[in-house]
Amino acid sequence: MNWILTIVTFLPLVGVLAILLVNPPRRGSNETVKIIALATSALTFLGTLLILFRFDSANPGLQLVDRVDWIPSWGISYFMGVDGLSILMILLTSFISLLAIAASWTAIEQQIKQYYIFMLLLETGMLGVFLAQDLFLFYVFWEFTLVPMYFLIGIWGGQQRVYASIKFFLYTMAGSLLMLLAILYMGIANGTFALPELIAGRAAFAGVQNWLFIGFFIAFAIKVPVFPFHSWLPDAHTQAPTAGSIILAGILLKMGTYGFIRFNLPLFPEAAHKYAPLIAVLAIIGIIYGAIVSFAQKDAKKLVAYSSISHLGFVTLGIFTLNNAGIQGAILQGVNHGLSTGALFFLVGVLYERTHTREMSAYGGVWKVMPLFSALSLIVVLSSMGLPGLNGFVGEFTILLGSMGAESLAPIPWIYTAFATTGVILAAVYLLWFFQRLFMGPVVTDEVKSLQPLNRRELAILLAFLVLIFWIGIAPSPYFKLMSSTVSALVTNINSAVLTLTP
Repeated sequence: MNWILTIVTFLPLVGVLAILLVNPPRRGSNETVKIIALATSALTFLGTLLILFRFDSANPGLQLVDRVDWIPSWGISYFMGVDGLSILMILLTSFISLLAIAASWTAIEQQIKQYYIFMLLLETGMLGVFLAQDLFLFYVFWEFTLVPMYFLIGIWGGQQRVYASIKFFLYTMAGSLLMLLAILYMGIANGTFALPELIAGRAAFAGVQNWLFIGFFIAFAIKVPVFPFHSWLPDAHTQAPTAGSIILAGILLKMGTYGFIRFNLPLFPEAAHKYAPLIAVLAIIGIIYGAIVSFAQKDAKKLVAYSSISHLGFVTLGIFTLNNAGIQGAILQGVNHGLSTGALFFLVGVLYERTHTREMSAYGGVWKVMPLFSALSLIVVLSSMGLPGLNGFVGEFTILLGSMGAESLAPIPWIYTAFATTGVILAAVYLLWFFQRLFMGPVVTDEVKSLQPLNRRELAILLAFLVLIFWIGIAPSPYFKLMSSTVSALVTNINSAVLTLTP
């Protein structure tokens, strides 16, 4: 039996236990809590690197499998495994979580012990979502992630934090109930909740697969969020603390796109092919709508939040091309979005900590006061915009390449590509406008004049983002290699299922 996935998933709980043993009244206890949380997250990141070193990219199946019976009378097992669809997601999760905890060092001043406990609990939940291969176990992890994020927003968020946290919780919970009904139906029909067995026995629920597909789709579409299920996102992003926004954009939204690939496509391939054009239209509406609304924002954080709707529209479009280029591009663009948008939220957080405002009208001339910070911020903005040589371009190009020849979008797939491409142009408009408002022009306010330069911790976090932004942009081949064989097997599975229905 292989325990490495279990150890890495639950390692953050060791940090939680250690933090609980710290005596709050003691001098320096807050620093001890921060060190424990950071060290635990660093060890978890190293654990995911160990998984990467043991991962065989040529093997399309599940690897490092850890499976034991949990509730055998109901066909439920504790079943963990990693493949090309999830390897990049767990690496992204541990990396972003580490940076988010480091970014919280001075930003959080109240209830520090509880804050870091929730951060570590959230990391365990997210890792479990990407590794669980039993639908019951997956659902447990999926719902578990709601609780820590609810409290992170509700306790350490902005002025409207309670409203935003409740809205986030209710939206996601409502969609999850539809997925739960679908899971129960399939589990009862097949006598098991294990994903590989359900895929192999999907004939048992073929007659209702359209309904099951919709149940899963709505749950994941809310999490992404796909238009028109997006209204919870700007409030949650805007009210969350900086680290919460980084994790929300960097990881939690990817749980939705991952769910499409992991569950909707292999379990319901015929339904996926049937609904692909409609979903592609929703994705393109999201691309254009998110970009236009971003341009209208006055709050820097809300602008970045709406940009996520636009960027994740590309990811959704790539998934439902149902071909190798589109799906691989979607997975990589999910990682790219986590890095670029997570970095953008961090940049806004750096300025907010110094000025206590996110209104773009309060800025201008930051480049003259913080030149290094501004130069690095420009690179992040350009990566989010999709400039060639940076990470965003690789993902968007591959998605558009996949959409051009997508049989699922026949007979005119290029129309989808043409409309999606307008999102690239619009992204340049609102992101350059965002940068100009914050960083360029004369120094007008006293708050900007008194801005302090980046400290070493902030510089290290920003450079960590930039290393991957350049690496993926210049040499993306290793990332595609990790997912290639698994995605090819998935596409072959989808095509064979669709061909059997073709008269």
